Amino acid sequence: MRKIFAIGDIHGCYDQLLALMNKIPIDFKRDALVFMGDYIDRGPQSVEVVDYLIKLEKRVPGIIFLKGNHEDMLEKYLDGTDRFTYLLNGGQQTLDSYLSRSAQSGTHPIPPEHREFFKSLKLIYETEDYIFVHAGLRPKVSLESQDTEDLLWIRDKFLHSRYDFGKPVIFGHTPLGEPLVESNKIGIDTGAVFGNVLTCVQLPDMVFFSA
Repeated sequence: MRKIFAIGDIHGCYDQLLALMNKIPIDFKRDALVFMGDYIDRGPQSVEVVDYLIKLEKRVPGIIFLKGNHEDMLEKYLDGTDRFTYLLNGGQQTLDSYLSRSAQSGTHPIPPEHREFFKSLKLIYETEDYIFVHAGLRPKVSLESQDTEDLLWIRDKFLHSRYDFGKPVIFGHTPLGEPLVESNKIGIDTGAVFGNVLTCVQLPDMVFFSA
């Protein structure tokens, strides 16, 4: 039976990502692997995380990368749309990480391959049984009509809602002390960058792994 493994917000926690990947019993030829966004910022090794994910994508067919609000903020910083919000939300650590590598290699701070990776990220991934999205969904709004801002940023109106979205929503974005499991949602951002663990949920078995 095909399983889905979904991994919460990494935020530059490269060592925890490697440790978690070594724990999950995934069959790369059969199973799906979904990353929930926020690969960068706040943590110390954002560049290494993105390097790893790009390499993983090349050898794993069933892999999905969602966009988080931090990737969205980075893109807006780079194109000059909004330079302040990114720096106020932990972006400096990522910029320092890229600049450090650039100084050593003499190349452009953010490699083209990384920029292409950020541009390729999906807002929503839907299967027959689940909806995967970084932050959540606005209740009583169809999936097709959801606003991008909500998909990347929503918190309370989604977290406190018992609305039936048609299938459980798997989400990250909001750091929790432990995974949140409710009839309409499963939250798997357990605040790795804040000293807690990085979490993966195995579906449909509802088995959790952490590192």
